[in-house]
Amino acid sequence: MSEQLSRKQFLRTGSKYAVGVAAGAIALNAMDLKPLNAFTKADQWPYPYAELDVEAVRIAAHDAFWSGKGCSYGAFYGLMSELANVIGDPWNSFPAEIMIYGHGGGAGWGATCGAINGAAALVSVVTEKATSDKLVNELYGWYTQAKLPTDASNQLAIESKYTQNKITEALPQNTAGSPLCHASVTMWCDTSKKKVGDLERKERCARLTGDCAAYTAFLLNEDLLGRFDPVYVVPQEVTDCMACHGSAMIHNVAAKMECETCHGDPHATSGIRQLGGAALGFELSQNYPNPFNPQTTIKFAVPKAENVYVSVYDNHGRLMTMLVNGNHMSAGTYEVTWNGMNDFGQQVASGTYYVRMKAGSFDRSRKMILAK
Repeated sequence: MSEQLSRKQFLRTGSKYAVGVAAGAIALNAMDLKPLNAFTKADQWPYPYAELDVEAVRIAAHDAFWSGKGCSYGAFYGLMSELANVIGDPWNSFPAEIMIYGHGGGAGWGATCGAINGAAALVSVVTEKATSDKLVNELYGWYTQAKLPTDASNQLAIESKYTQNKITEALPQNTAGSPLCHASVTMWCDTSKKKVGDLERKERCARLTGDCAAYTAFLLNEDLLGRFDPVYVVPQEVTDCMACHGSAMIHNVAAKMECETCHGDPHATSGIRQLGGAALGFELSQNYPNPFNPQTTIKFAVPKAENVYVSVYDNHGRLMTMLVNGNHMSAGTYEVTWNGMNDFGQQVASGTYYVRMKAGSFDRSRKMILAK
């Protein structure tokens, strides 16, 4: 017959088990057992980097573009796969697929070019922030000024040295002037007379992906060897724009890219002239002549120093051009001429337009008719 445990016996026996469990735990701790998925020193940021073969990176990135995962993945993979060949872990198991989202400027949104996005991401994995900022700045600057695809990537295609040889001839080159995907692609299509969906455009982006990864490998190699020397110089156009729109004055822009690539020259559409006479109050006069063709003059008054905006919108509320873009103007009367062109230097269609003036709390609009 089994005996029933008394409360005293249960407590005495249980305490023995507790001592045994505690001793076992101490023994396991002494053995310093580590889980299989533990974070090791080799996995800590920044990840290890070794000097890479720039041309091997170019080919790997180009071919990865054609994997179906796109430009951002391609550039990242081109660098990562060569690091895996040279170093091994942790690069052997790193998921380059984290960069798939960047294709087409971010799932087709045409924002930052995926090739420099993917390449820059790897720079940030292998360098501290201060170094990453310097190298990425150089990469983006180079991208805006280089003729892409480069002669090197075109030559590899001519010699059929890619494993994905879609077109074995040189493709037209263009300078983007912008790190944005849609600007870069559109200007290349204009240069080459090709469409976005054409094989030539896709191969152009594949070669560009290889070029961006290769240049990134070059920058990382130079930094590793203590030889990095930035060569990118901010264009005078950007310096001129930021003199007004930067922190010293209006401070409504925080960017490094060339303005006129997308916006044209907004100052080319107008000429501000100061007239005689005192201004009794803020005023936006009716344009003259109205209706007009091809240009019209707009008169406005400023009774005290103020940042002034005079802009033109179409009948759907879309901005056509900024005639006065936040200029800090002293008291007086002024006039400005609009030549019927938008910020891209294109002649607008005939129809109804609105000129709007903002200065401090003053906000006034006038209706204009462009008749052709």
